[in-house]
Amino acid sequence: MSTSIAVLLYLHTAISLVAIAAGLVVTAHLLSAKVSRPWTDTFLVSAITTSVTGYFFPFSGITPAMIVGALALAILAVVLLARHQFRLAGAWRWIYATGVVASLYLLLFVLVVQMFRHISFLQPFDGQAPFQVAQLLVLAAVIVTGIRAARRFRPAQPRLAG
Repeated sequence: MSTSIAVLLYLHTAISLVAIAAGLVVTAHLLSAKVSRPWTDTFLVSAITTSVTGYFFPFSGITPAMIVGALALAILAVVLLARHQFRLAGAWRWIYATGVVASLYLLLFVLVVQMFRHISFLQPFDGQAPFQVAQLLVLAAVIVTGIRAARRFRPAQPRLAG
């Protein structure tokens, strides 16, 4: 592996881990109907950057990683529209919450793939039942979290004078 590819791999991995950590914090905030601008900005910038840097690796033809990256960028584009263009008004609030959680899921999906490919004691299980169970558990957790985030991330309800 060339030095430039090794540096790219290191940076791409570090950015991905930052995106996952920030995404977990942003998702926790969504569950409390909160928005933290610094965490959200960190998540969005690092998630976009990790998807874009994934295209800098040498590939021949279209790969599953490219498809996941394109899907992630499409979801993040909708999240950015919901946040900046539509200011989380109306349905855009739950679209934003769902998009953030979906984007985090794709990062976690790739993390699980990379763990089973590169951690020696997990390598024998790559593509086998333990890998599939791990992916299924991540997916189930994200679906439950996404539904909760979409329901809980609501604008403050006006109080009626009484």
